[in-house]
Amino acid sequence: MNARLAAAVAAGRAAGLGSRLLGRGGGTALPGLVAERVDPAIVAHLGRQLGGGRVLVTGTNGKTTTSRIVAEILREAGRPFIHNREGSNLMRGLASTLLFEARPTGAIPRARRTTGLFEVDEATCPAAARALAPGVFAFTNLFRDQLDRYGEVDTVAALWREALAAAPKDATIVLNADDPSVAELAEGWSGPVHWFGLDDAAFATEYAGAFDARWCRECGGNFAYDRRYFAHVGWWRCTGCDRRRAATQTTGSALRLGLDEATFEVEGIGALRMPLTGTYNVYNALAAICVARVLGLPPEAIAAGLAKVRPAFGRQEVAELEGRHIRLLLTKNPAGANQVLRLLEQLAGGAQGTLKVAVLLNDRFADGQDVSWTWDVDYELAAGEVGSCWVGGDRAEDMALRLKYAGWPAPGAVVHEPAALLDAIVAGTAPGDEVFVVPTYTAMLDLRAELVRRGAVGRFWERGE
Repeated sequence: MNARLAAAVAAGRAAGLGSRLLGRGGGTALPGLVAERVDPAIVAHLGRQLGGGRVLVTGTNGKTTTSRIVAEILREAGRPFIHNREGSNLMRGLASTLLFEARPTGAIPRARRTTGLFEVDEATCPAAARALAPGVFAFTNLFRDQLDRYGEVDTVAALWREALAAAPKDATIVLNADDPSVAELAEGWSGPVHWFGLDDAAFATEYAGAFDARWCRECGGNFAYDRRYFAHVGWWRCTGCDRRRAATQTTGSALRLGLDEATFEVEGIGALRMPLTGTYNVYNALAAICVARVLGLPPEAIAAGLAKVRPAFGRQEVAELEGRHIRLLLTKNPAGANQVLRLLEQLAGGAQGTLKVAVLLNDRFADGQDVSWTWDVDYELAAGEVGSCWVGGDRAEDMALRLKYAGWPAPGAVVHEPAALLDAIVAGTAPGDEVFVVPTYTAMLDLRAELVRRGAVGRFWERGE
């Protein structure tokens, strides 16, 4: 028995129990932080016991949802797995997840048959790859996000290349063929690559939002598009060299989007349905399907897992508040926000003044303290469809100004406190109304805590799977 590892597991579990008893959270980060102080290599010592495959999933957007879809597929396939499902994706979060699965000795039961599925923060990828030696490494997309925290996309891409240099050379990397910044990760990679992408001309658009990738890293040439879905994602090619979108092994086609679901087809599996909507979630599903295929999971489990997946907290989660349907649509950066706005536009179906939308903006560390990114979001896309709106969060006044310039109607409230925002929404709507809430990360957590207090949703660590 590794005495240091056992002590780390005991200390971490005690910290997690104390955190929950004191109502300080779900114990998704603090236990790992404490355990790492005792054994800095706890993630490697616990994680490398898992013999059923170790999977890392990262990306600017979609990593939480992608991981949850993979988890449902694993469950349907009857394969035991360990997953940081709450989305705590720094090393301390991975440690917390693993230590709660371990016995007091540090041994994980049935480890040889168990798969490790870990969502990983973009900047944490090198450390996670060194600790866990993944067999599958999935990358969803790369967009500009939290410039004060990550820097430009080139900084994140460099971290990902560092992570791949640390990963086993026979690992399979899962890459978004439609994102040229992600596709570049295949350059110089000698191991297997599984590509995914979208093939549906009906969802291509001339007005797809701001680019976060304009030039080829190999030759400096511009990217041109035969078909562009959003931001810099689409059927791209370099005008200066022969680089272009790769042929995909997992391709989504025949998309149909509804309020509560999306349907699409994948060759070799057939028609698929999931209770999530939006083009961006179809991409998340395709990434998850790739991971499942690399793990050798059967098509029947893939289809059943997609059909049963539940939204991660704050990501298309629905709260019932005094008869109103409060739909939480988390946004973190221009690309993600634009996709949410395009989804709202599609759901409105051209009907003017029908949408009821609340937008919440915070500028805390986890959101990014530079809120200038809101001026790169195309709020104008939904201006005609929005009939009622409310604005909240620490930077509510800044968001209200942005929406004024976007042509949105005057907000029914501009408030900082989540309780005041919800009161205003209830006062301005009727039972049965659909209200779309578009918050940044910590604003979503604040609002969700108030929804928990009002009994509209459960705590995220208490939600059944």
